[in-house]
Amino acid sequence: MRGRSKAATVATIAGAVALVVLQGCGTETGGQDAADVHTRSSKPAHRPAKPKAPTVCVGKQPVGSLPGPKHGETDGTPLWRVMAYVEKRAEKHYRTVYTGLSVDQAHQATDVYRIPSEGFDADVCGAAEKGVTVRLHDTDINEKDLTALSDRISADMGRWDGTFELREVGPDVRGFVFVGVDDPAKARPVIAKAFGTKHIRVRHVGPASAASAG
Repeated sequence: MRGRSKAATVATIAGAVALVVLQGCGTETGGQDAADVHTRSSKPAHRPAKPKAPTVCVGKQPVGSLPGPKHGETDGTPLWRVMAYVEKRAEKHYRTVYTGLSVDQAHQATDVYRIPSEGFDADVCGAAEKGVTVRLHDTDINEKDLTALSDRISADMGRWDGTFELREVGPDVRGFVFVGVDDPAKARPVIAKAFGTKHIRVRHVGPASAASAG
């Protein structure tokens, strides 16, 4: 998911998966299967912190209370109007905290990513129309800084030819830059040395995916 930019909406909402590593500490005892003892005696060695649940608000304003679509915009639904409002307010008043948004049409909801801000949250939730759910997710980087980091990495697309192939780079509204490469194991340490690891996720991307992304 790259999320919705100023002109486009991406409807993919990705979910987080927690990996639990079990380390066995049991021993084989008489009359019991060793594998069974191991399984029941094992304890989680590490549980990654779960992502913080989003702050959720449901629109209370009358349907049609927000401005309708402008010329060239065909979707005049409450959900579209709420998203358009979020982006316009972010552009004018909340650039330092706004990261981006994505859409969940199936549930008439929008996922809004921002550096925690009581003012922003109150503005958005207070304006949302009835029938629209707004889910507010915490990040620690705004759209401007995220885009700048993405541009820096993109500018070096040909820098590592022969080491690995950089196939796709782009900001993700969840608060990181997605970097698609042919060989993540080779790419991660090189990219980390050049740009650090914060706000960067390196993943494998096949040639077909890279071609379609372009």
